[in-house]
Amino acid sequence: MAQIAGRRMTAEVDGDFVVFLIGARPTKLRLVRSILDLGGRRGMKHMVDYLVAHPEKGLLGYQMGLPVIVQYWRSFEHLEAFAKDATDPHLDVWRNYWRRVGKSDRTGIWHETYQVRAGEYEAVYGNMPPIGLERSADSFRCLSPRVPDSASRQWQPGRRRTAGPRDCCQVIEARV
Repeated sequence: MAQIAGRRMTAEVDGDFVVFLIGARPTKLRLVRSILDLGGRRGMKHMVDYLVAHPEKGLLGYQMGLPVIVQYWRSFEHLEAFAKDATDPHLDVWRNYWRRVGKSDRTGIWHETYQVRAGEYEAVYGNMPPIGLERSADSFRCLSPRVPDSASRQWQPGRRRTAGPRDCCQVIEARV
C-alpha cells in the first residue's frame, strides 16, 4: 500500500468517449446454466481479451466487477460495430443467449450506454491504485496541495469547461 499513499490522480480522455455498463442476473440455484446462458468460455472475459488484442475495435479499457462491468469506448460507433460484426465474438454469444433463454426469467442481462462529451466529466482518485477511467485514459498527477474547490470544476451543459484536470496536474504517464 506504500505505493498509493499520498497518490492524488485525475484522468482525462482526448475528445468524446462512451461509458458502457453491463451486468447480468444469474439464477443462483442454477449457476452453471446461467454461466452457459451468458456465453460460457466465450462470454465477457473472452470478449474483452479479444478487444484488448484488437485496439482498433475502439475499447479504451475496462473494469471487471460484480454485478457491473464498466467499459470505456472511443465512440458509440465503435461499440455498435463490435456488437453487430459477425466476425467479432459478441454477436454469436448474443444470439445464443436469446435462443437459450428466450422470454424466461432464468438469467437476466442489462446494459446502459452513456456518451460523454469532452471536458464534461470529472475523475478524481485519492490514495487509490489505478482504477476506472484512470486505467483507460491519460493520467495526471495532481501537484497542488489540495484538489481544486468544486466551483472550479463546475460546467454547464453544452459549454466546455474552462477549468479541469490539467489546471492542477502534470502529465506523468501516457495512455495506459
